[in-house]
Amino acid sequence: MLLNIEKLIYGGDGLARLPADSRGRGKAVFVPFVLAGEKIEAALTEEKSGFARAHAEAIIQPSPHRVPPPCPHFARCGGCHYQQAAYPHQLEIKQEILRENLRRIARLELPCEIEVHPSPPWNYRNRSRLQVRTRPDFAAGYFKFASHELLPVEECPISSPLINRGIAALWKSGRAGQAVEGVREVEFFASPAANGDPDEKESNLLLEFVCDPEARRAAVRAWAEELCASLPEIAGVVAFREPQKGVQELLVTVGASQLIYQTKHSAYRVSAGSFFQTNRFLIDELIAIVTGGRSGELALDLYAGVGLFSTALACGIRHIVSVESSQTAAKDLQYNLPVNGKVANAGTEQYLAELGHKGRAEPAATGQRAVRQGAVGNGAVGNGAALPQVLHDPDLLVVDPPRGGLGDRVARLLADVGAPRITYVSCDPATLARDLIPLQAAGYRVDQIHLVDLFPQTYHLETVLHLTR
Repeated sequence: MLLNIEKLIYGGDGLARLPADSRGRGKAVFVPFVLAGEKIEAALTEEKSGFARAHAEAIIQPSPHRVPPPCPHFARCGGCHYQQAAYPHQLEIKQEILRENLRRIARLELPCEIEVHPSPPWNYRNRSRLQVRTRPDFAAGYFKFASHELLPVEECPISSPLINRGIAALWKSGRAGQAVEGVREVEFFASPAANGDPDEKESNLLLEFVCDPEARRAAVRAWAEELCASLPEIAGVVAFREPQKGVQELLVTVGASQLIYQTKHSAYRVSAGSFFQTNRFLIDELIAIVTGGRSGELALDLYAGVGLFSTALACGIRHIVSVESSQTAAKDLQYNLPVNGKVANAGTEQYLAELGHKGRAEPAATGQRAVRQGAVGNGAVGNGAALPQVLHDPDLLVVDPPRGGLGDRVARLLADVGAPRITYVSCDPATLARDLIPLQAAGYRVDQIHLVDLFPQTYHLETVLHLTR
């Protein structure tokens, strides 16, 4: 059948419609690897009561923005979605998707222009995770598009040069028969040069293995040692057993278990198992967008990770409380924070609920904003001098939740804190828009909106909103 692609939607698909039926408008059809305005010849791959899926068999009328994909695996690999689009057009697609999600879900007509921060479109990833197969022969790569079948990949154009050298070493070792049965995934994490310049030669690689429960410790250790010897930049290998009932068991450590990630302004310890932003070119720009010009008495950094934003906020804000639920990341966070920072190793919902409870127990001080007794919360661990026992309400909240967003309860708890400023860092425009509904109801308005393209060639986008009330 012939289909006309109306627009691209979040998730990477193009939207078309089947011919109208007796009820009126035609059923929506989702088609990957196309562009708005294209006419395609398509075949249906799935049909449900409310929608259908198809794949393009031929591009009858191509978009003027269509370009040849440089990666030979594109459209078979599930990692990239937009290589068929010139990079400036990718940014236009993401702007429109962000704007539409905010309008449709949050009923928000933006009061300001979206500030777009582009990235070099290739070799930007400092972290890449590959699937590994040892039988019937060795292979490493990514899952095929819309499946869990392995697609062998020996070079990835969106991964950094050092990661690609690590992938080459992995393949060489595997072909030589060194690979160990039971290692299912290998993740590469690359740190930049000592001066923090991403254009300089990268310095170190940290590898993480994810292993089956029955993987043999001695065999895994032997392969890790062989890989470290094969490439001088591999600083260490840390192997974990696949999590059982939410608990991840450390299996083997060979060499370093963490890297020092140097940005232009700070150095961060990042251990195996801790999250860190993946675009090596835009980390400093992202930090500046979130923290630039911020000052005050107290800021809360929620979902703080290893302290990417906390460390920068500590330069202009007198006290920082950083909340992080992962024990591994919280230890890195404590190491990375300066002396005016404090770490609460807790979930954000738990922390905010406790903060609100203690705040209601304390009367407002005459002539000043309310204070919260012991606002650091139980289970807090400090780095350096302890914070005062009594803290003013925060001047700023920074939130950087996972893809699922805050959720209604956390968003309402956040609004109840009453901070005059909130900075929301989001990696999913749909959950961001959903979370804005209770925040807008509480009187917050959008002052600035930034689209930071941390993930070129993919549908993923990072948004930074500055909210005030």
